[in-house]
Amino acid sequence: MELLSVLAAGAAGWLLGAVWYMALSKPWMEAAGFPLDEDGKPQGNGSPMPIVISGVAILIVAGMMRHMFGMAGIDTAGKTLIAGLGIGLFIIVPWITMNYAYSMRPFKLTLIDGGYAVAACGVVGLVLGLF
Repeated sequence: MELLSVLAAGAAGWLLGAVWYMALSKPWMEAAGFPLDEDGKPQGNGSPMPIVISGVAILIVAGMMRHMFGMAGIDTAGKTLIAGLGIGLFIIVPWITMNYAYSMRPFKLTLIDGGYAVAACGVVGLVLGLF
């Protein structure tokens, strides 16, 4: 059951990312500095590797969150949701902010990527709590 909960939570977080970045694709590409072609689409080879890497990464996050929640006795959907939101807001967002500040990235990029981190960790936490 634990593996299933991690897979479901990872899938939920990954799907949220797909929706999040589709909805915010234009401001995200602008803030990230993606070169665009004459149709406004990103230039490049369209490699699937970012999608694969993001799927593996969210599974790792979900697995570690499951482990941490188990060790801490965080065992209800409400508690796992709040803990997930806290992980996103108080661990991941500060790290993203620090990295983007040093690399002089636009604050808009921090808001978009940080917002996804908080929302995805909340969703992952909620799904883990529902199992």
